[in-house]
Amino acid sequence: MNRYGDEEFKLQYYADDILKSEGMQYSKSNRHHGEVSVYSHSVDVAIISLKLARKLKLKVDEKSLVRGALLHDYYLYDWHEPDESHRLHGFSHAKTAYNNASDVFDLNHIEKDIIIKHMFPLNLPLPMYRESVLVCIADKISAIKDYSKQMTWVREHKEALQKYIRNQDISA
Repeated sequence: MNRYGDEEFKLQYYADDILKSEGMQYSKSNRHHGEVSVYSHSVDVAIISLKLARKLKLKVDEKSLVRGALLHDYYLYDWHEPDESHRLHGFSHAKTAYNNASDVFDLNHIEKDIIIKHMFPLNLPLPMYRESVLVCIADKISAIKDYSKQMTWVREHKEALQKYIRNQDISA
């Protein structure tokens, strides 16, 4: 069995169309947190959401949970690129993701809520469904994991980085 257990199987079972979609394939080339792609982050959020539901013994609509989690960051642009429209990415990308996802996929009410409200508390209103709350929490857990990988690399290479910085001529 792989490291995810049956969660990875559920992703394929419930959302193979999303995973293979042009937009999700495109998201493999867009960085999200640190060096992690939007695609990898979205898959991680879906898996963490399923694990949280199982650990907490919550009765959830697994199909909607998986599909909403995979589409929660379906904004389809690289927010790291300098562009005035990306300036408020944290506040606006959930609506952009919803608009993009609803153009391609037939979303139910739970999936819509997951996508639109995954940035709570930065974006209001409150999530309405258990599935939305799980994805909101899983998104924060995944983001912390993504950034901690980057910080681990910095700690592991601290001496080399300090030496490099000392040797740089920063005078104009």
